[in-house]
Amino acid sequence: MKSNAKNVAALGLCTALALIFSYVELLLPPLFPAIPGIKMGLANIIVLFLLYRRGGVSAAIVSLLRVILVSILFGNLMMLWYSLGGAILSLAVMLFLKRLDLFSAVGVSIAGAVSHNVGQVTVAILLLGTMEIGYYMSVLLVTGTVAGVFVGLCGALLIKKIPKNMF
Repeated sequence: MKSNAKNVAALGLCTALALIFSYVELLLPPLFPAIPGIKMGLANIIVLFLLYRRGGVSAAIVSLLRVILVSILFGNLMMLWYSLGGAILSLAVMLFLKRLDLFSAVGVSIAGAVSHNVGQVTVAILLLGTMEIGYYMSVLLVTGTVAGVFVGLCGALLIKKIPKNMF
């Protein structure tokens, strides 16, 4: 069993990496300029890695800390609500599917990316009081699937290449 200090240090390192990935993604030009808000979700590479390597609690801690820090440092209160809605639903779905042990890390990542989009659209509908935002889901399902494949492949590579005793 890892000492508490090592555990805190590992989670701190992962939080910092996820924060850096989020910041880099904010600096990149939009993937689809005509469609606002679409991102790859690079920080979720770290969350997926943690889910498989250290479990759901560690993945949830890093994911939620990253969402809060990114919103404070680079966003606003609205960004926090949208991100929290997406992150919480995404984590719940990924935890459930991982426990089923029927899908690869890529499959779990795709489900996480799509459910993140569902969570964000749900928050938007609740905050803005209009169901018409739901029409945006068709585009987000496609882009979420693409992002989920990319994040899943990167996460699976980390899971495979980083030795278990190292982390």
